[in-house]
Amino acid sequence: MVTGGAGFIGSHTCKHLALAGYRPVVLDNLSVGHVSSVKWGPLVRADVRDSAAVTNALRDYDIKTVMHFAASAYVGESVDRPLAYYDNNVSGMIAVLQASKAAGVKHFVFSSSCATYGAPERQPISEGALQAPTNPYGHTKLMCEQILSDQANTSVMTYAILRYFNAAGSDEDGELAEKHSPETHIIPLALMAVSGAVSRFQIYGADYDTPDGTCVRDYIHVTDLARGHIAALQELMRGAPSFAVNLGSGTGHSVREILAEIEAITGCKVPVTQAARRAGDPPVLVADPTRAREMLGFEASRSGLQTILRDAAPHFGVSLI
Repeated sequence: MVTGGAGFIGSHTCKHLALAGYRPVVLDNLSVGHVSSVKWGPLVRADVRDSAAVTNALRDYDIKTVMHFAASAYVGESVDRPLAYYDNNVSGMIAVLQASKAAGVKHFVFSSSCATYGAPERQPISEGALQAPTNPYGHTKLMCEQILSDQANTSVMTYAILRYFNAAGSDEDGELAEKHSPETHIIPLALMAVSGAVSRFQIYGADYDTPDGTCVRDYIHVTDLARGHIAALQELMRGAPSFAVNLGSGTGHSVREILAEIEAITGCKVPVTQAARRAGDPPVLVADPTRAREMLGFEASRSGLQTILRDAAPHFGVSLI
C-alpha cells in the first residue's frame, strides 16, 4: 500500500513499483493528489487519519508492506499553520501504524526528510548528524520517526526511514509530472516564470552565509527517489533490520545557480524579485549519500541539475535550446 500515492513522489514510486513487479494499492484522500496519477493499481479514497478505513483497506488487499508518503510538506506553510501539520502528519502516522498493527503489516517504508536535521554545522549531512529541526514540518517528521521506532519495538515489523532532500524533476517518459496547487517548489516556479505562467520568480533571502547569498539545496530526481524506495523495500524483504538512510545526490546548488542553468538551457531570462528570508529555512542542506550507496547499492543516477531541468521543463510549457 502506498499512502499519498496520488501525489508527486508517491505516484512516481507506484510506477517504479509496477515496473519492479509489484502491484501498488494507493490510499489517498485526494486533497492534493490527482486521480489521473493513479495508473498502476487500485485507488482507495480515504484519509490516513481514519485508522478504521486504513485497516479495512489493508485487510481487503492483504497488504503486508506499507509505504507512507501521505503528509503535508511545505516548510513555510508549517510555520504559518503548525497545528494543521501536527494533526495531519503526526496523527496520520499514529493512525496508519495502528492500522498496520491490526492488519499484521510486516514492513514499513517511511517518507521522512532532511528537514529533521535542521541547520547542521557540518555539510554534507550524514545520518549520524544531530536532528534538530528548525520548523514545524521538520518537527513532525522527526516525531514520526520516533513513533515508528517505538512502535516497531513492540512488534516484528521492520522499517526503513528515508530522509530525502529536495525532490525535483519529472518522469522522463512523460506519464507523470509535478502538479502542486499552489506551486511552491523552486524549479517549477522558476520554469513557470520563464513560460509566463507566473509573472516573476521570488528569491527568498540573498544574505545567507553561502557563496552567492542564496540557499543551497541538494536536488534529487524524483525517479531516483522512487528507485530508492524500492531498494529500501527489497532490503527489508531480504531480512535486513530496521534502518535510516539519506536519499540525496551529494551535490548542492544555490537558487541563483538554478536560475542561471535554466537561462542557459532555455535562452530566456528568468524574471526575478527579491524577498525576505522565509522563517525556518536553513542556509545549506546537502546529503552525504554514502550509507545508501553501501547499504542499498543506491546511486542518484538522474540527479544532475541539467537532467532534472530538462525532464521538468516540457511539463511547464518551456522550450529548450
